[in-house]
Amino acid sequence: MEAREELRKLRESTGMNRKEFCEYFEIPYMTETDWELGNRRVPQYLLRLMEYKVRVEGLAEKNKKGR
Repeated sequence: MEAREELRKLRESTGMNRKEFCEYFEIPYMTETDWELGNRRVPQYLLRLMEYKVRVEGLAEKNKKGR
């Protein structure tokens, strides 16, 4: 799976839209959009850090419970 697909799945697992996700991680909206569209590559270390934060803070779990 490509990094852009992993990023999209990570964002979707939190239940956040792009704007909320960007605000949460303090990433410029256009940067995140370019990553998801494949116009730029998301750094692997950053993707791993975001995955870690989502897991540690239980964001994906909270989203699943809310549904």
